[in-house]
Amino acid sequence: MDLNLTPEQAAFQQAARRFAHDVVAPVAAAIDERDEFPIDVVRQAGALGFMGVTVAKEWGGAGLDYVSYAVALEEIARASATLAVILVVSNSLVVEPLARFGTDDQKQRWLRSLATGQSIGAFALSEENAGTDAANQQTTVEASPGGGFRLNGRKTWVTCAAVADLVMMFAGEASAAGKRPVSAFLVPADTPGVVRGPRDQSMGVRGLGALDLDLKDVDVPAGAMLGVRGAGFEIARWAFEGARIAIAAQAIGIGQVAFDEARAHAKRRHTFGKPIASYEAIQFMLADSATDLDAARVLTLKAAVTKDEQERCGVEAAMAKLYASEAATRVTDRAMQILASAGYRRGSTLERLYRDVRAAEMYPGTSEVQRMLISGAVLRK
Repeated sequence: MDLNLTPEQAAFQQAARRFAHDVVAPVAAAIDERDEFPIDVVRQAGALGFMGVTVAKEWGGAGLDYVSYAVALEEIARASATLAVILVVSNSLVVEPLARFGTDDQKQRWLRSLATGQSIGAFALSEENAGTDAANQQTTVEASPGGGFRLNGRKTWVTCAAVADLVMMFAGEASAAGKRPVSAFLVPADTPGVVRGPRDQSMGVRGLGALDLDLKDVDVPAGAMLGVRGAGFEIARWAFEGARIAIAAQAIGIGQVAFDEARAHAKRRHTFGKPIASYEAIQFMLADSATDLDAARVLTLKAAVTKDEQERCGVEAAMAKLYASEAATRVTDRAMQILASAGYRRGSTLERLYRDVRAAEMYPGTSEVQRMLISGAVLRK
């Protein structure tokens, strides 16, 4: 595997770095403090191609590959984990499934506006009892009197739902017993019967606009179904493969900033007349962190290349997401130990990173889910 970026990939990475430095970093702390969805920054990200990186240019996207997407996400996550997650939802969970499985009519109506950030999309799969067991959908779909579909149920922790124009909604057939066949639907957020709940309060990655959605006799036309009947769970699994690569990149970005903070502090902070970087205990923590980050990048690039070359990359994406999320948590924890009170202080950059990084081990799919996927593949050989 060639680890060198092509000129096009490197140029997109540099564009993301400039955007992160000039636009995102100055407002990152305020996004966290106010817990407000950064709509103006999201619109700017869309105008630069970051909301539809892999979508064809004819549909408003950047027309690039998954390696470009991954390296750009890392750069943006270094400035704001929140914006990075919003971009993951847009790219991997909404825009890419729409481009891959949508009809021409569906794409004509939504794809360009979503890929350019003019519209905001949300992805509603999780429920109170359908997280790890995502196929256990209690939200139901049945035929509506008008010839379309009627949805009823409740979705939880729907990122971007506070401002979304379109929700990719998953529901099981009401008439089926046991595990219901799941279908996916494109539901405008202003459809009668879609009720937004109070905004969820999270420990970290604040400003996502996440909240619950209640669906009360929500009628949508037949043309709202994405893909074919009963294919919803497979569409979600396909989307999660890309999202896991992107979250791996996000985690690396968080971990890299934590490492940079720790390294700089170790050189600057003196005890007993010399910088703490001269102590072997600190050196070894930095060595372990640098190794963790580089190993995570290799796994993430491998998964991105696999996604580009053969589309399905379940095991590679699971490995990247598992290792990168846990490695970034280790790196950030070591950084907190090195900075001590300077990092533990409320409002410090590291304090925000420490809260943000923990979520990477939970979405999309916990570390335990990734281990299930990896072990299943290993045991099939």
